[in-house]
Amino acid sequence: MGYSIRSFEDGDAEALAELGRAAIGAIGPDAYSEEQVDAWLSNFAGPEVYQAQADAGTQIFIATNDDDEPVAYAMLEQTGHLDHLYCHPDHTREGLASSLLETAALYAKYHGITHLFTEASEIAKPAFESAGYTAMKKRTFEIDGVTITNWAMVRTIETATGAKVPA
Repeated sequence: MGYSIRSFEDGDAEALAELGRAAIGAIGPDAYSEEQVDAWLSNFAGPEVYQAQADAGTQIFIATNDDDEPVAYAMLEQTGHLDHLYCHPDHTREGLASSLLETAALYAKYHGITHLFTEASEIAKPAFESAGYTAMKKRTFEIDGVTITNWAMVRTIETATGAKVPA
């Protein structure tokens, strides 16, 4: 199966919300308890959030299959915050996370973003480390009274000569 990466298009929002929920439900239990996965899912974005993010200038990079169906995605905000990185459970171990993280880094390089930062789940942490991110600290937070952990991570980006600097 071949994959390609493209930007968010109108009509992608529902598929991305479903993809993220499928990833959390299937892969989340590898590192989190059932209670933690349920809390994560209860707080997960609905389709309206994707369209609103895209309208606000967030770059949403989507890996698609041969039928142009989204199978993985990453959301890069104008601040350099990489918010989501999710891969459908049927398409893991295909290098899609690495490709999306590199796409985000290249975008940052040519748009004057000098640092990418994220809050990576226990599951995503190795993918971010492989992409050049450094774990700064383990974070503990609550969703609906359920304690969850993730990792504050950062990657320095050397911007291209003449790169557009964000306002």
